[in-house]
Amino acid sequence: MTSEYVTFGLALATRAGGVLADGTYQTHRDFLDFVVDGRPLLARLADLDAVSPLAADIGPSALAEQVRGLLLETEASPTGSRFVLYGCPECEGLECGAVTAVIERDGPDVIWRDFVRQTGEAPDVERDGYPGLGPFRFHGEQYRTTLKGLLTADGALAPEIPAGPRTLLIGPRAAVLAKLAAALRRIGIGAEITLDAAGAHADELRKYGAVVFGPTVGQGERDAVRDAFAAARSDAVCVTALAPIVPLLVAQVEQALDRTPHDRRRLLGLTTAAGGAEAVVEISATCRVALVVHRLDRLSRPRTRDLFDAVLDPGTHHIPLDPRAVRGRSYLVARTNDAVRVTPVER
Repeated sequence: MTSEYVTFGLALATRAGGVLADGTYQTHRDFLDFVVDGRPLLARLADLDAVSPLAADIGPSALAEQVRGLLLETEASPTGSRFVLYGCPECEGLECGAVTAVIERDGPDVIWRDFVRQTGEAPDVERDGYPGLGPFRFHGEQYRTTLKGLLTADGALAPEIPAGPRTLLIGPRAAVLAKLAAALRRIGIGAEITLDAAGAHADELRKYGAVVFGPTVGQGERDAVRDAFAAARSDAVCVTALAPIVPLLVAQVEQALDRTPHDRRRLLGLTTAAGGAEAVVEISATCRVALVVHRLDRLSRPRTRDLFDAVLDPGTHHIPLDPRAVRGRSYLVARTNDAVRVTPVER
């Protein structure tokens, strides 16, 4: 058993939502990730699309129960001393796969060991384990203090995880904004449409994380809205719609809502080069990256195409683009499990 101590912490994290190329919806999830020795644990699982049980949208009582489980105050789940650390973002079943670990006391300390990808009641550590991950020994006092900080004195949940994100859409309630609002709500992002936000109360404006200007909103109207949000001391990010393509607009909103500190981002940048012949993707840590192109054809109909999907190592990657896929007005979307980046194809 390991005798070296590592630090334990928690950090806000996001599983980015979106409308994928095949038309399916991917739910936006805000949660607390486990930070081991200063590094988010999920980042060590390069190809895993998952969230921790400490998620903002599971309800206060269920979340408090998860915290008490990690404190070893309740029985482990699903069996024995094995606890779920990461699960499917779309459901609660083990069938989609969950990362579990044995959590146990060793004197005053707490040990996490035998990490495994589990899809049933009886995990196979030899076959589905994560070699080189753990075991981790935490100082019991630091571990318990960090987790108990999420609870009030009577054991209820303290408001440490922000409520779900909200987006304000500026412009007429036309088809594109109405469809965008519906898509955002479908993936778990609150969305409201208004013609004018300049006269809204400051407290209301501060509830929004992003503002999207519809294609018919003039520059003067945009400036007035920006001034209103600035006067309200809001940190909302203002977004100008690139094109009337709903999946692309959803990706723009997800990028605007991203509050991940720069030193914890895996997807650092997305640009195009060589006259639009290649995408330039900058990665800080090994992760899976998918590239999708959205464009309008000659009849202004939206077209979407998958271009790339692979695990990339840290660094800057130049990915060739099919000229037929990016002709006309085209826009690239790069997606990892926790981030989305959007860029026009520059020619």
